Amino acid sequence: MSVKVAVVYYSSTGAVHQLARALAEGAEKEGAEVRLRRVPELAPDAAIDANPAWRAHVEATADVEVAALEDLEWADAYALGSPTRFGNVAAQLKQFVDTTGGLWQRGVMADKAATGFTSAHNPHGGNESTLLALYNTFHHWGSVIVSPGFTDPAVYAAGGNPYGTAHPAANGAPAENVLAAARYQGARLTTIAKRLKGLAVD
Repeated sequence: MSVKVAVVYYSSTGAVHQLARALAEGAEKEGAEVRLRRVPELAPDAAIDANPAWRAHVEATADVEVAALEDLEWADAYALGSPTRFGNVAAQLKQFVDTTGGLWQRGVMADKAATGFTSAHNPHGGNESTLLALYNTFHHWGSVIVSPGFTDPAVYAAGGNPYGTAHPAANGAPAENVLAAARYQGARLTTIAKRLKGLAVD
């Protein structure tokens, strides 16, 4: 019996998408069944077209399924990802989160493992505050927050963020050290989810 992990994210130019895929890979390697889902884009075409990388990413990920509330109901654990917007969660992911009131009232997300990941342009461009803002949602959901902490060398190798994997996009695409940290975070989330479900964990 495996656990089910929903990786739900928003990405404009691709960094958070790459982190999401790596986190999903880590969860799958640990034995989880994973749904990788993007939230709908809210920005107008004029804004997207003004940034060629943004338009290219929208087109490149058109085949990624769009997140639905059913994905949250299905899952035993959650990994939510967002680029930082002025030190906070992007409106696209927040809009999806704001539709979960009905599930919250029924306690659907309570007692389930949850974690977050992010990307800002600079190393100190709001990564930690964005993750902490995202974790406020998990507190309200009654979820069990599973941060990576300093529990594996991969965390240190990726810059040492104990709140969640974070990528400084000014460095270009996420390098292998950052992707390895995301894979570890996905594996750790799965391990804790197994424990919460009473499944045997080595």
